[in-house]
Amino acid sequence: MSDQILKDLAAELESRKSAKASDSYVASLYKGGTDAILKKVGEEATETIIAVKSGDRDDIVHETADLWFHTLVMLAQQDLGPEDVLQELQRRFGQSGHDEKASRKT
Repeated sequence: MSDQILKDLAAELESRKSAKASDSYVASLYKGGTDAILKKVGEEATETIIAVKSGDRDDIVHETADLWFHTLVMLAQQDLGPEDVLQELQRRFGQSGHDEKASRKT
């Protein structure tokens, strides 16, 4: 599997910025603004935690997909995309988590 699905989703989410809210769930999130999108990210994060606590692997995958999707909406709304996050993960790869955290600007 490749990261192509992330690129495809990012392109689709970008295209929904010009869609009517009545025609698109994503467009309705954009219309709701940052707070509406962050509320969905928070809800999906909570549902992911509950799924993990339940131990149901299918639920974990389903809820994590929802969380990732809404996080991609959040990134797109901020004019960012999965490539920005992937670049940051690449930058951190092979570095101790403790060292990386210590190197962050305060």
